[in-house]
Amino acid sequence: MIHQTAIIDPKAKLHSNVKVGPYSVIGANVVIDENSEIQSHVSIVGNTKIGKNNIIYPFASIGNDPQDLKFQGEETRLEIGNHNKIREYVTINPGTNGGGGITKVGNNCLFMVSAHIAHDCFVGDNVILANNVPLGGHAHIEDNVIIGGNSAVQQFTRVGKSAMIGGMCGVVKDIIPYGIAHGNRSILQGLNLIGLRRKKIPNQDIIILSDAYKEIFKNENLTENLNNLSKESKKHELVSEIVSFLEKDKKRPICTPFSK
Repeated sequence: MIHQTAIIDPKAKLHSNVKVGPYSVIGANVVIDENSEIQSHVSIVGNTKIGKNNIIYPFASIGNDPQDLKFQGEETRLEIGNHNKIREYVTINPGTNGGGGITKVGNNCLFMVSAHIAHDCFVGDNVILANNVPLGGHAHIEDNVIIGGNSAVQQFTRVGKSAMIGGMCGVVKDIIPYGIAHGNRSILQGLNLIGLRRKKIPNQDIIILSDAYKEIFKNENLTENLNNLSKESKKHELVSEIVSFLEKDKKRPICTPFSK
């Protein structure tokens, strides 16, 4: 059902059962798949593709120009997957030429009131951004990440899968997969044991991961500590994910227990 006060460009492509509430505006290059619900006073513009079974709440702004002074109106994209809840006043911007031209959001995410996803971000599946969480441009947030309210993620920062970040935290360094971080300027506090158990990771695997974590972060010399990690430990799936994350090219330093 499309409310009579909604303004939808004739060129927009909406599945026949998409719901659009009062006073929402949908632009020409927008594609919205089946069973998605756009509530009242939502703006969706730009080259924006939205998947199935999403709910977008009042006053969200989706697909408007990146907040980047280098942006000159070039054709870039925003893609949002399926089964996401995008709450009130959330803003999501498309990519820029300098960042690959696309912002991408996965599936089953919850973005609470006033969260912001900037240009060229990648957000995986099952991600929760609590109230007032902004992601700076080019941030890379992997699957199953939870970021607490009023925390802010600096541009180009990576947050590894199943990591948890506490509230009121400035995330200025990369957070390892399965890590838990909080503090005024993100200090690594250990592993996200609750998250691991919720995923039904066997205790033996958690013990192996914990032992590897202690070895990797026993002091500030991460390179030497990684080199000293046993081959058997590196072959373990969870440990391998952390090692791979640490060894990738990066724009930001790694968040550690010694971060200041």
